[in-house]
Amino acid sequence: MLKPRPRGEPPTGSAERAPLRRGQGPVASVASYCGKVLAIAGMEVRKLRHDPTELLTRAIQPMLWLLVFGVVFARTRAIPTGTLGYLDFLAPGILAQSVLFVAIFYGISIIWERDLGIVHKFLVSPTPRTALVLGKAVSAGVRALSQAMIVYAVAVVLGVRMNWNASALGGVIVLVMLGAALFSTFSLIIACIVKTRERFMGIGQVLTMPLFFASNAIYPIDIMPDWLKWIAHVNPLTYEVDGLRALMLAGGSSALGLPVDLSVLATTLTALVLVGGWIYPRIVI
Repeated sequence: MLKPRPRGEPPTGSAERAPLRRGQGPVASVASYCGKVLAIAGMEVRKLRHDPTELLTRAIQPMLWLLVFGVVFARTRAIPTGTLGYLDFLAPGILAQSVLFVAIFYGISIIWERDLGIVHKFLVSPTPRTALVLGKAVSAGVRALSQAMIVYAVAVVLGVRMNWNASALGGVIVLVMLGAALFSTFSLIIACIVKTRERFMGIGQVLTMPLFFASNAIYPIDIMPDWLKWIAHVNPLTYEVDGLRALMLAGGSSALGLPVDLSVLATTLTALVLVGGWIYPRIVI
C-alpha cells in the first residue's frame, strides 16, 4: 500500500529528473543563446531575397572610389604609401568604407519594425535582448560580405596584388563581419535614441564621412596633423582598415598590429552589444 506523500515534499525522483527536464547547464545555455542569435540573423538575411538589388546599388560607391579616385591619385603620386602602390593601399580602405556604409544605416530597420509592430513581438518573447541585437549584427556582417566580393573583383581588375592565402581570406571575413557588426550595433543604438527615420538619416549622414576621413582608409596616419591622429586612434574604422591592409594584400603589413586590431574591434563590439541590449526596449517608448 502506498504511503501518502507529506505536504510540500516533491514527488519521488523529481529532484533527480529536474535538471534533465529543464536541460539547463552552461553548454545548453550557450547553445540556446547561439541558436536564438542565428535565428534572428537568418530571419534578417532572408529579407535579401525580396530586395537583392539593395546590395548592388550600395556597391556603386566603392567601385567609383576605386575606379576614379584611386586611379587618379595613383597617377599623381601625391600621397606617400611606402612600398605599396596607391591602389593597393586604397583597396582595403574602400572595403572598410563599403562595410561602414552598409552597416551605419542598418538601424533604420529597427524603426520600421517598431512601426509595423514587430519589435513588440520580439520584446514579449523569451529571447534575451542581447541575442536580438547580436543577431541583427551578424546579419549585417553577412550583407557586408557581398560588398567584399565586389571590392575584391574590382581590385583584381585594376591589378591590385591580392593575398589569396586561405588563412588570410578567413581573416578578412572575420574583420568584415566584426566591422559590420560593430557599426550596425552602433546604428541600432542611435535609432533607439532618436526614434524617428528623419532624425536617424540625418545623424547617419553626419557620422559616415567623419568616420571615413578620420581614419587611415585613403591616407596613412603619419601624414595627418596631430589632432587628427588622436581621433584616428580612437576610431574603430582605423583598426579595421589596418587589419584588412595586412591580410588582403600580398606583402601587406599592419602598422598597429593585427592582434591589436582584432582586440579593439571585438571589445568595442561587445560593449556596444551590451549597451544595445539594454537600450533596445526603449525604441517602443
